[in-house]
Amino acid sequence: MDKNIRYRNFKNLFFQGIVILFTASCTLPLLLVLYRIFKEGINAINWNFLINLPKPVGETGGGIANAIVGSAIIIVVASVIAIPFGVSIGIYLSEYRKSKLAYWVALSVDVLQGIPSIVIGIIIYLWIVKTMGGFSAFSGSLALSLIMLPSIIKSTEETLKLIPDSLKEASLSLGVPYYRTILKVILPSGISGILSGTILSVSRVAGETAPLLFTAFGNPFMNTNLMKPMSSMPAVIFSYAISPYEDWQKLAWGAAFILISVILLLNIITKIAQQRWRVQF
Repeated sequence: MDKNIRYRNFKNLFFQGIVILFTASCTLPLLLVLYRIFKEGINAINWNFLINLPKPVGETGGGIANAIVGSAIIIVVASVIAIPFGVSIGIYLSEYRKSKLAYWVALSVDVLQGIPSIVIGIIIYLWIVKTMGGFSAFSGSLALSLIMLPSIIKSTEETLKLIPDSLKEASLSLGVPYYRTILKVILPSGISGILSGTILSVSRVAGETAPLLFTAFGNPFMNTNLMKPMSSMPAVIFSYAISPYEDWQKLAWGAAFILISVILLLNIITKIAQQRWRVQF
């Protein structure tokens, strides 16, 4: 009997060790990447780096103010486009999950989620950029909004499915109209999952480069016109990292540091939102 107990304890410890080893193996590459980015990027961060425009080749200094402003504008516009559509589709899929239209919509969302971002960039290039006759920040926002949609739709749908039907039925039985029940009862009850999916979708598109190369393209000057080419941090990192100039490579490390810091902050906010507004019934 004692041998069996010792053998079982040994197996438990053995498998626990394997799990811990695999966990460490998955975490170590992330830590190494973050360490390298923070080590190289922190040296490039200063006030001039944040407020100045890029300098021509041969001149020292310069910054990425245009890329910071451009990324913020492109992501905000993409969010304005994607969030209302994504939440609305998620509500429909959760409310009419057994209908044929919901089945095909859900299938389309799954297919859209699997399409590479560069393919979406090419499609928007053919549909918008060639039609308008030039690159634009709006086309970049449209491409990012398509990438954001699946995450928002899925998080909204799965969160609203957790809300019991009795909550909606109670509201309707009191004479509350259906649209007010959705807006005042159902959506506030599922705000945690919806907000988490939205923030995660923003953090995902914040680092997308390929779609912006085909759409927003880039701009060495400060631009806030959505109908004109606009710079972005992923595009700046791509362009400067492959350049042979040391000053531009330093700017690329600094931009990567800022971008990763923003993504980490968004993920922390997501975790806080999940804990703060967790769905409980």
